[in-house]
Amino acid sequence: MTVVSVENLSKSYRLGQIGTGTLSRDLNVWWAKARGKPNPLLKIGQKDDGNRDGETIWALKDVSFEVKQGEVLGIIGRNGAGKSTLLKILSQVTAPTDGRIRVKGRVASLLEVGTGFHPELTGRENVFLNGAILGMSRAEVKRKLDEIVAFSEVEQFLETPVKRYSSGMYVRLAFAVAAHLDPEILLVDEVLAVGDAAFQKKCLGKMEDVAKGGRTVLFVSHNMAAVTNLCHRALLLDGGRVVCDGQVSEVTSRYIATGVEQGGEKVWADRETAPGSDRIRLHAVRIVSKGEVTADVDIDQDVHVEIEYWNLRPGSNVAVSVHLLDGLGAPVLATGTASERRPAGLFRAVCTLPGNFLNNGRYSINAIVLTDVTRFEAQVNSVLSFTVHDTGVTRGEYLGVIIGVVRPTLPWKTEYRGSLDSLAPTERVSNQ
Repeated sequence: MTVVSVENLSKSYRLGQIGTGTLSRDLNVWWAKARGKPNPLLKIGQKDDGNRDGETIWALKDVSFEVKQGEVLGIIGRNGAGKSTLLKILSQVTAPTDGRIRVKGRVASLLEVGTGFHPELTGRENVFLNGAILGMSRAEVKRKLDEIVAFSEVEQFLETPVKRYSSGMYVRLAFAVAAHLDPEILLVDEVLAVGDAAFQKKCLGKMEDVAKGGRTVLFVSHNMAAVTNLCHRALLLDGGRVVCDGQVSEVTSRYIATGVEQGGEKVWADRETAPGSDRIRLHAVRIVSKGEVTADVDIDQDVHVEIEYWNLRPGSNVAVSVHLLDGLGAPVLATGTASERRPAGLFRAVCTLPGNFLNNGRYSINAIVLTDVTRFEAQVNSVLSFTVHDTGVTRGEYLGVIIGVVRPTLPWKTEYRGSLDSLAPTERVSNQ
């Protein structure tokens, strides 16, 4: 059953000053409009669009999707993509400019730290206040109170006004209320980042429980690992539009790939504008396999990461480092050269990742050049990406998808211990 339906949803905002700045000028404009006269404050040739700066932005544009009961939908995208605006409209905090939404069931929202909390009320009073906002009776809230307080871990401060809470205590109590007051639909924006690691894990576990109980969760986060582990499906927003809707792995991979250079080489020909400092400038980063620059690597082949840089100061103590990231942007490994004093000039450092080491999948690299061990002179994150493919050509067999980021070929040894008849009775039993 579909519990959230969004059809051609759009939301626009006007930039600049709304109105004219003073009541008397606003009245002059209104009076002119009432008489069918032009706006007396407009310059010659200026269009009257009701906005002094004349610019409108669309936070959302023609967004459509459906969410079924019990589904956990991850909503991802870069800052300004429209994620928070979408949840605010679903929570009825703001109205859409165009389009239609249909929501079946009681909605609980956690859009920012302390949403719906009154700073002068105590933690206990805010629990009952939020319950009332959600349409719950006092008896229902009272029945859940002990469970909420235990989850939030703020029992000691329950009778303290929440204005004295830290941001972590705020989000603990706010999330506990939103998750425990039996909403049919739970909307969670990127607020869990405020809590510590243990509490974040606890919240993700609670959202899993909520989903398993047949309730629906819409989860906005920049934490791709959390989205992958929690969500059944993902929605990618870019510029207020839906650019991808489907399996979590497919959508998150596309999100991570956004902004990453496609192809196996990135070159900065102009030394003056290349990334770096007055000591070091990057010239090129390459992915090389089988002697060719490439972004597609066979799993059996070595991968060479080349970093070329200009050392602009003779005698600089230079080191080069590479960070390898997986398809979700999580670090796989970091490796680097020892520091060594270099003359002025152009240098190339090469790192080799052996064949049969990385698993199938997409990877990106950060290229870094340092001086004096800790001084970052040039750093470009996710400068290139490459994909490792298991074709099975060399081995003559295809192993398919194997868990883990790395899948090295490690030495194994199997020895013959004797025939079954030659084994002692106890060994026969243990082998049966």
